[in-house]
Amino acid sequence: MKKVLTKNKSVGLTKTYIFRVVVEPDEDRWFACCPALESQGAATWGYTKEEALKNIQEVLEMIAEEMTEDGEEIPIKVQERQRVTFDLPIAVSV
Repeated sequence: MKKVLTKNKSVGLTKTYIFRVVVEPDEDRWFACCPALESQGAATWGYTKEEALKNIQEVLEMIAEEMTEDGEEIPIKVQERQRVTFDLPIAVSV
């Protein structure tokens, strides 16, 4: 995860965090989560991939704001989820 410091004239010093998110189809919806903040509730969904991405961004902003207000540190280490995908042929008698 990258951390970028920027200067905001009205607020002062701000930090910009870049989080990795996972977005995947789930039946008729798209599921989105941020593994680094999933224990804080960073998971959501949308009817389209774009909606799921928009929703997870809003969730991440809320979580980061709450953690900052509560004096908690935002996790810097990204815990990678190892994902392996296989195409398995399944034979069915007809």
